[in-house]
Amino acid sequence: MTNEIPQYGLRAYALFFTKHGATEEFGQSDLDWIVGQSMKKKIFSLLLRSGWIRKKSRGTYVCVSPERAVKGLLGFKVPEAVKRAERPYAFAGSSAVEIWSDYSYVQRGVEKSPYFINVLKKDLGYWKKFFSERDIPVYVHEGATIGEYVILNPVDSLKYAMKAGFKVIGLPEASRFANANEAYSYSYNYMREKYGSVTGKGKRGI
Repeated sequence: MTNEIPQYGLRAYALFFTKHGATEEFGQSDLDWIVGQSMKKKIFSLLLRSGWIRKKSRGTYVCVSPERAVKGLLGFKVPEAVKRAERPYAFAGSSAVEIWSDYSYVQRGVEKSPYFINVLKKDLGYWKKFFSERDIPVYVHEGATIGEYVILNPVDSLKYAMKAGFKVIGLPEASRFANANEAYSYSYNYMREKYGSVTGKGKRGI
């Protein structure tokens, strides 16, 4: 998986790939006489961290192929990222329906992959920084972009249940949301069949 990189990183990657392709090893000396020592370290750190190059042996590197690097930009990072978060959250809206219905409703693809997440208002700054540091586009209340992104819904208080390893709004709330949206009728019926009534009482399987 790769992350977006600034222009200076992309130019350095283009230089490395033009000279060495995706198999020939190279070292930091490729940038000698081009940039200073501190900038050279910054570039290599960026490209390694972002997944555009990989370490081959001590002091040598190889480029990840452009095809693989570009496809990696559209990979799904949010599910694993939130598991490492230090503040509470709850997947909400269609994201909650997706999880509670065992992905019988899937809202995402490489073209568009939104995640709707409730967070505490007091933690809004934390979450903006959390996703931005991972190169995941983040919006408050509404927004959209190509690929994966997060819509934060700040709330005064937060309740959640655990489902499939994720914090998610409770089954009753997710069921009501699905029932109110015709597009989620299959998922709503799936949840009723598996868990019971819209109140969440009845069968369980979480």
